[in-house]
Amino acid sequence: MRAWLEREWQRLGGGALVFLPLAVAFRAVSALRRALYRARILPSWRSPVPVVVIGNITAGGTGKTPLVIAVVEALARSGRRPGVISRGYGRVPPTDADPRGVVRVLPGVATPEYFGDEPVLIARRTGVPVYLSPDRPAAARALLAAHPEVDVLVSDDGLQHYALARDVEIAVVDGERGFGNGLPLPSGPLREPVSRLREVDAAVVNGGNDDRVPAPRQFAMRLAGERFVSFSGEDLSPGEFALAVRGRRVAAVAGIGNPARFFAHLLRLGVAADRHPFPDHHHFQPAELRLPGAELVVMTEKDAVKCAAFADARMWFLRVEAALPPEFDAFLLERLAERKRP
Repeated sequence: MRAWLEREWQRLGGGALVFLPLAVAFRAVSALRRALYRARILPSWRSPVPVVVIGNITAGGTGKTPLVIAVVEALARSGRRPGVISRGYGRVPPTDADPRGVVRVLPGVATPEYFGDEPVLIARRTGVPVYLSPDRPAAARALLAAHPEVDVLVSDDGLQHYALARDVEIAVVDGERGFGNGLPLPSGPLREPVSRLREVDAAVVNGGNDDRVPAPRQFAMRLAGERFVSFSGEDLSPGEFALAVRGRRVAAVAGIGNPARFFAHLLRLGVAADRHPFPDHHHFQPAELRLPGAELVVMTEKDAVKCAAFADARMWFLRVEAALPPEFDAFLLERLAERKRP
């Protein structure tokens, strides 16, 4: 169903028209909710330290997780001590846990089933405190109480979570899919209208600049620093990996928002593979990776955190980094300096 919807979101077809009444209602409710926050009828909690929100206005993957990691690393390089808060989308808490409770992601022991694939990946790659809750102010308060050294919070997603006041807003845009058919959910991919981008501090376009993006500042992002890593620890460059798999049957699996981007990325790196897309945040089972005829299985790093418990010698993942122009770091630090707490 989700795959069909995402195809419909890219065109003005019958599916979009069927859901149009619901889309109109969604847009109206979203606009009303935001108006209530702006009028302070609904309260927003302001953190004692600056908050950087990284999110998007569309449903589906845009490349947000690599950007969150890049922002955390940029802040750390500048001498700041960042922490990350997230909803933990796709996680399944234990049955005896409060689903709205706050939990910390411990990199060495956290499992993606209970903590979500993206938060586990962020915690492992950055080493900073990562706290989860659907109630982001609660996650922020818990993180700051446990880690008083943290002097800036990065909110993974949450552009529409107005209960948490923010100092800097960065919207990620998929440079390939853009805004689809331009309609709100469920007829299209939009969580908020494109005009919302005029109010963010900057948009980061995954894949290159885009004239359709009305943000006041725009930065191009691409994925770089590619390394193919086996679950046993072997680490190869794209050229080395392409040479190693030549003449062997490779299967590529991806449970991310835009699997086609990953498959195309592999092809650009010289790796031809059979394509096996799965829904975003899919919880893989061992049987799903026993692909007939596949001598090697390649996946994204986000999927790898979900498969580590049962990975075998055939399985590899592609590690990537967000490459941003040098002026992005300067822009981010300048915005934070402008919005210091009194």
